[in-house]
Amino acid sequence: MLPPELPPLPALTRAEGELIDRYLDVADLLGRINPAHHGDTYRGLRAAQALVAKATQLRDALELMHQRGETELHAPTLARALRVLDGERRTARVTIPAPSDS
Repeated sequence: MLPPELPPLPALTRAEGELIDRYLDVADLLGRINPAHHGDTYRGLRAAQALVAKATQLRDALELMHQRGETELHAPTLARALRVLDGERRTARVTIPAPSDS
């Protein structure tokens, strides 16, 4: 049995696609660094080191959009793309978990 097919990505400019990809890269790394989650310091250190490069790529994607005259972020379209790319799960690790009742 095949897994259910994902909904199609909305139409994005190349720069918008790059923005979404770099944003999710940064979110993934921040999730690995989040001190509210279990993990070891070495994993967090490696993620923090990689974050510098990914944040630069994210800045470059936004700069390119601005230079091309893409001065507005079309939030509903970009949010739909984030959902298709599992952005809700990927960004959830950046937040602080709810307190446990123990």
